[in-house]
Amino acid sequence: MTTSFPETKTGLRFGLAPLAVAACLAAVLAAGLPVRAQDNPVLAKVNGVEIRQSDVALAEEELGPSLAQMDPATKKDNVLAFLIDLRIVAKAAEDKKVENSEDFKKRLAFTRSRLLMDSLLATEGKAATTDEAMKKVYEEASKQITGEMEVHARHILVETEDEAKAIAEELKKGGDFAELAKKKSKDPGASDGGDLGFFTKEQMVPEFSAVAFTLEPGKISDPVKSQFGWHIIKVEEKRARKAPDFEQVKAQIETYVTRKAQAEYVAKLREAAKVERTDKPAEAAKTDAKPDPAKPADSKMAPPAKK
Repeated sequence: MTTSFPETKTGLRFGLAPLAVAACLAAVLAAGLPVRAQDNPVLAKVNGVEIRQSDVALAEEELGPSLAQMDPATKKDNVLAFLIDLRIVAKAAEDKKVENSEDFKKRLAFTRSRLLMDSLLATEGKAATTDEAMKKVYEEASKQITGEMEVHARHILVETEDEAKAIAEELKKGGDFAELAKKKSKDPGASDGGDLGFFTKEQMVPEFSAVAFTLEPGKISDPVKSQFGWHIIKVEEKRARKAPDFEQVKAQIETYVTRKAQAEYVAKLREAAKVERTDKPAEAAKTDAKPDPAKPADSKMAPPAKK
């Protein structure tokens, strides 16, 4: 079973957060961050209550996904405007005693639990991402990668065998492979002359790999049929695959180690907890499977699309 913790997505300006989330965030903001006053200027006041730079920074972290496409100046302006609205509406909610409603209390309790969970898992994940742990993951992954054969190839993809045969004849007469790919291939990579970069045998459909890995560099295949159509393949280069430098994949390894530590921590807590599911029969309700975090990606970040 895979454990996942969805990102928080809170509305900006047009569409305020639910009051429970807003109130919880407001409480955190009111506490402020432990920074010097000169590094934490007051950016606005709402009915005498200060909004500081640290408040904006915390809100940016909370609102993350909805700010991704904004430039820094627009982001800051929008977040500050949101915080102003947050203060105003939260105060109005207090005046109306919204916090006394059962719905609000339930939402506040949920939000509090969520913040507690996120904070604890962030701490556990950070503690696990030591240089030693990341280097160990890197070394183990490198052993699996090193020595595997990979091919650098181009291809031209067309709908029918007759089209493929006609292109094969043009190539035999000296036609330029990359130019013909740009003009006639229906593959998205046609604009790059059909260049697929380096790939391993498993990263392509079997019919394609079977031919690509038997061709010598510089050679061009006869038409090859796959589920995508008809291919003409040209192998540019072959080499034994090498692991990328540690620094190239450090961020991916850090993410992997963090998520693995968090998943294992949750699994450990779950094993020690007494959980009773009343919505399903006992056998179907077992939740003791350990999460299986995804492995860190290799040097290509992600494999090329299968053709």
